[in-house]
Amino acid sequence: MSSFEVKGKLLLKYDSQQLTERFKKREFVVEIPSGNYTEQVKFQLTQDKCDILDRFNVGEEINVFFNLRGKPYTKDGVTTYFNNLDVWRIDAIKENKDTASSEIPLPEEFTFRDAPESEEDLPF
Repeated sequence: MSSFEVKGKLLLKYDSQQLTERFKKREFVVEIPSGNYTEQVKFQLTQDKCDILDRFNVGEEINVFFNLRGKPYTKDGVTTYFNNLDVWRIDAIKENKDTASSEIPLPEEFTFRDAPESEEDLPF
């Protein structure tokens, strides 16, 4: 099964649903830019992955990793096909402007704790 990933803004989070004694799912919607429009796509988490969504807030930019799943369902001789976007990982997207302006700590040997307190103490 191929894996896919998409970046977008977390638009909605739903509560977990215990559908059977052994199956639990949680759905959420991501707003994905697509040219002049945006797509609003529903994804699902299952079983122990349902809690992954707890650490993200609505409005946050995220990167969603998922598998595309599909299966037939037949009732009364009529077959319908269902597709699921089954998420296995979510990462927060950090904005580049934050990393560009953040200070990089110097190694201890480059700290200025021994710097002279006034210009008169300079050796030149």
